Amino acid sequence: MKNLLLPISFLLFSWLHAQEHSHGGATALTYPDIEGYITLKTDLHMHSVFSDGNVWPTIRVMEALREDLDAISLTEHLEYQPHKDDIPHPDRNRAYRLALEEAREHDLLIVPGSEITRSEPIGHSNAVFITDANHLLHDSPEDAFRAAKEQAAFVFWNHPAWYEQSPTGNPILSDFQKERIKNGELHGIEVINTHDYAEESLALALENDLTIMGTSDVHGLIDWDYTEKGNHRPVTLVFAKEKSLESLREALFDGRTVAVFNELLVGKSDFLEPLLRASIEVVTASYIEDTQVLEVVLKNNCSSDLLFENQMQYTFYTKAPIFEIGAGETSTLRIKTLERLSSVDLRLKALGAYTAPKQHPVVSWKIRVE
Repeated sequence: MKNLLLPISFLLFSWLHAQEHSHGGATALTYPDIEGYITLKTDLHMHSVFSDGNVWPTIRVMEALREDLDAISLTEHLEYQPHKDDIPHPDRNRAYRLALEEAREHDLLIVPGSEITRSEPIGHSNAVFITDANHLLHDSPEDAFRAAKEQAAFVFWNHPAWYEQSPTGNPILSDFQKERIKNGELHGIEVINTHDYAEESLALALENDLTIMGTSDVHGLIDWDYTEKGNHRPVTLVFAKEKSLESLREALFDGRTVAVFNELLVGKSDFLEPLLRASIEVVTASYIEDTQVLEVVLKNNCSSDLLFENQMQYTFYTKAPIFEIGAGETSTLRIKTLERLSSVDLRLKALGAYTAPKQHPVVSWKIRVE
């Protein structure tokens, strides 16, 4: 009997321990296409045990498939290798190759990439679409960036507001970054990294024509770092002509992105406004019988809760001027148009979206009344 109790106790302990991480798994992320482009959901900054992460590269592929991402990159630190005694790997392309093999039979793009890691003021930068990570290993950071350019890499500045490198929590555009931008060796900047949105980074993106990026920078499990905290991972939505590595790369260089983290959306108006417009579907629009109150049912077809403020000349009936439409949910507006109209321009300010620091886009929908 004593021999039986031990495994039963062990199983009970294991089950109870598992319940500590059982708040529900990640769900597929959904964002609509915009006119002229398809929307690719990407996370181009993450780590595995081949640098300072805690999981095998194949786990990153499995997580991405569960969330229906379109492209990922395992951007292992080139210089920082805390697990090298346990997992020696002179080939810095190893994590990429393992992920590529895992994704071979799935519709997931694996982007080759690495992280160039230095202390401030140089900081950390990801080079993606590289051809060989080993050739980026240089003592001189200038040589590392030059090697990335020789491989036609897309390079973006990681977490420039990270307080461990910038104690004020604000990014500092040093002479090093200015020179990289001038030389065509730095093309993007993270405005969202992990749980942090830095509007100062957005300002730098706009001032220097850098592509706006959002990434998870995940080291542990996506479930434990994001999902169980009620979040989905930050992603970069890339508006590409087709789903291919070359089209993704072209779109990044052209700056066709929106960074997203939960209900926060950040991007240039040329892409953010069409995305918001496509995310909201007008289901029905008709007047309540014998009234001049137009009842409009809206549906949110994206994975972000969207917060709006009324910008029309007309006011709402039984609804505040600021309202939210949850991801995948519907909301009914009753608009007091004062007279019966055949069409209405619905104008809403998206309060959770930013096209510049403290600047929200105003989006319009032409509503035909039934």
